[in-house]
Amino acid sequence: MPFSRSFLSEEQLLCSICLDVFDNPVSAPCGHSFCMACIRHYWDTAKHCQCPLCKQTFKRRPDLHINRTLREITEQFKRMVASPGDSGGVGAGGEAEEGGMTQETVDGAQKPGHLPGLLLNEMKQRLSRHKVHSNSQACHEERGSEQTPNTNTNGTQPPVIDRQLSLRRYTLSGAADAMKVPLCPKHHCNLELFCLSDRECICIECGQTEHQSHNITCAEKEWRSNKMKISITETEIQEMTRERMQKVEEIKQSLVDIRKLAENEVQRSMQLFGVLMSSLERSQAGLLEVTEINRRSAEHQAEVMIRELEQEITELKTRSTALAKLAKTENFVTGLKGYSDLSTPTSMKDWTGVSLTCDLGTKAIYASVCLLLEQFKEELRKLPTVCLSVSANQSLLTSHPKVKRVQEYAVDVTLDSNTAHPRLILSEDKKKVWCGEKQQHVPDSRERFDRVVCVLGREGFSGGRHYWEVEVDGKTDWDLGVASHSSNRKGKITVSPSNGYWFLSLRDRNNYAFRTEPSTALPLSLKPQKIGLFVDYEKGQVSFYNVDAKMHIYTFMDNFSETIYPFFSPCTNKTGNNDAPLVITPVLLD
Repeated sequence: MPFSRSFLSEEQLLCSICLDVFDNPVSAPCGHSFCMACIRHYWDTAKHCQCPLCKQTFKRRPDLHINRTLREITEQFKRMVASPGDSGGVGAGGEAEEGGMTQETVDGAQKPGHLPGLLLNEMKQRLSRHKVHSNSQACHEERGSEQTPNTNTNGTQPPVIDRQLSLRRYTLSGAADAMKVPLCPKHHCNLELFCLSDRECICIECGQTEHQSHNITCAEKEWRSNKMKISITETEIQEMTRERMQKVEEIKQSLVDIRKLAENEVQRSMQLFGVLMSSLERSQAGLLEVTEINRRSAEHQAEVMIRELEQEITELKTRSTALAKLAKTENFVTGLKGYSDLSTPTSMKDWTGVSLTCDLGTKAIYASVCLLLEQFKEELRKLPTVCLSVSANQSLLTSHPKVKRVQEYAVDVTLDSNTAHPRLILSEDKKKVWCGEKQQHVPDSRERFDRVVCVLGREGFSGGRHYWEVEVDGKTDWDLGVASHSSNRKGKITVSPSNGYWFLSLRDRNNYAFRTEPSTALPLSLKPQKIGLFVDYEKGQVSFYNVDAKMHIYTFMDNFSETIYPFFSPCTNKTGNNDAPLVITPVLLD
C-alpha cells in the first residue's frame, strides 16, 4: 500500500551519519537507526561503542540486524519519489518519471538505496526548507507565546503526524528522541512550561488560567539553565569541603603543637622544681594538674570541633553526590524539583575564625613559683657567711638540696639471679649485669624473664623511702626503674605503669623516655653517666636524677599496692655496640 507524501518527509528517512537515505537500515538498542555500513564504520573508528545521536554507551558491540520494515518503507519512499504519478511529486525537471528503481540502476554505478543525482539535489533543497520551518516552529513552541496551529503557504493546516515528526527523528521502535513528559493532572496536557513565580511545571492551559500574570518560561530551557548551575554549585561545595578539611588538619596540627608544648612545659617545670626546696612540691603538683586538665580540655575541644567539621563534610559530600546524580537525569520535572531542594543552602558554621587555643594556664603558677624563689633567695641571704661566699653566678644545681636529701635514703641493692634472662651475665657480687651472645643453661621458673633481657633486684620494698645509683656510661640502650611483684615476666611484655612497670629508657644514645601509654619523651641537654633512683612508697613517687650534674630528670606519681623491686635491663649488646654493663655503684654523700 503506497504511503502519502504528507505522512513521510525526507528527514525521517535520512541516516544521521551520511545524511543520505537509509541503505540497509539497522537499529541500535537505544532505538536510533542508521545505515549498516555507516554505523559499522563509526564504531570501527570510535574509542567507545556508543550511539552517535544520544551517546548511550554499550558495554559490548551490539549485533546488528537489518530492519526489514524500515527498509521496505525506505524503498517504497524511493519509488514514490521516483514515480511522481503514484505520489503526486515531480522530478527535478518538472516532468513525471515513470517506474521505480531499475535493475540497471542496481547493477550500474548507482548503489542500492541511493537516489539519482537530480532527485537527491531536490530532496536536499526540500530538507533545507523543512529544517528552517521546524526550527521556527520549535522556537514558537518553546516561547509559548502563540498557540495557533501552523499552516502551509497555501493556508491549509499540515497533518498532525507530519508536524510532530518534523521535530524529531522517527524510527520503527518509536520516537527516538521523544521524552515521556508527565501530563497535567488538571488539564491532561504536557507539562511543557515552568512558572518562575511558583517554581513548578505547568501546561499551556495552566499558563493561560491560574498562572496568567506569572513569569513563565519553557520548562526544558529552564532545566538546561539549572543544569549549568549544578556544576557551579558543585564547585562551591567542593571548595567548602576543601576549606573544612584544611581546618581539620589545622586543628590536628594545633593539637600536636599543644601536646608538644605541654610536654616541654612539664619538662621545664621538672627542671625548675628540682632546684627548689621541698616546699615547692605542692606547686609542682598543682602545675602538673593544671597542665593535664588544660591538655585534656584542649583534646576534648579538638574532638568536638573535628566531629562537627567531619559532620559538615559528610553533609556536603552527600549533597555533592546527589547533585551529580541529579545532573544525569533528563526528566526536567524531577530535575527541577530535586534541584530546588538541593540548591537550598543548609545552615553551615563559619569556621574562618575558629582555632584551637594553646594556653595551658600555667602563667599564674609560674608567678607563684617566682614569688617562692624570691623567698628562697631571701632565706639564702640569712645563711652563715660561708654560704654567702658562693658566687652569685654559680648554679644552684651544685648544691641541689633535693639530691642531697634523697641520698640519705640510700639502700644496698643487689641483683636477683633467679629472675635474670638466660642471656644476661651477672658479676659475682651481683652488682653488674650485661647481655651475652648466647643463652645460658639456667633453670626455668615463674620469676625468670624468658623473652625480655632484664633482671630484678633481690631487695623488695613494701614501704618507706629508698635510693640507689646505677652507672650507665658507655651504653646506647638501657632501662632502669621498678617493677611490681605480680608483673608479667613471660613472653612479650607491655611495659607501662598500668602493667606494673615504672622505668626510664634510653634508645639510640640520645632518646630518653619514661614508659607511659604513650611514652613520655624527655629531651635532656646533659647526657647522664650515672642515674639516681628514688622511691617513696607511701607517696607513690618514682624519681630519676642525673647524679653527676645533680639534676632532676623526671618524677612519676602513682599508687603502690604490693611489693616493688628495682628493675634493670642492659638491653641487647647490638653486636658489641652496647656491651657495656649496668653497674650498681655505692652512694657517696656530698
